[in-house]
Amino acid sequence: MLTGPEVMARLRLGRSTAYDLILSRRLVSITGGRSRRVPADALRDFIAREIEEAA
Repeated sequence: MLTGPEVMARLRLGRSTAYDLILSRRLVSITGGRSRRVPADALRDFIAREIEEAA
């Protein structure tokens, strides 16, 4: 499970863009209490979809 800052670092995106992806549900996340986490598999799936769309 990745935190917001970890997702930002891996995707090399700013905070607003990363959280927009999460809030728009393009990037799957899970809320536990007050924290939000992105499963590593969801990040890999997101990257694969983005590559396919770009091709």
